[in-house]
Amino acid sequence: MARSRGNNALQLDRGPKAEFSITPRQREILKMVALGHTNREIAETLAISIRTVEVHRFNLMRRLNVRNVAQLLRQGLQQGLLPRNFGLK
Repeated sequence: MARSRGNNALQLDRGPKAEFSITPRQREILKMVALGHTNREIAETLAISIRTVEVHRFNLMRRLNVRNVAQLLRQGLQQGLLPRNFGLK
């Protein structure tokens, strides 16, 4: 448990399994990023613009509070947004 510094109320840490709500499109893009696809490849596959892919990735990274792809994938695994064995054959 962590104590809030601003007041005396107790705040529980959510830990690594905190729920993050992402859209189905963001989940789809997260999976494609995890498979190593570029923004251009994702855009072509989903028939959307590269800029739209960039916006989805930006919003996804902001929502998960990460700064790079490695952190994005780690957070995706920790939050259960990607299965642990994702991409393994």
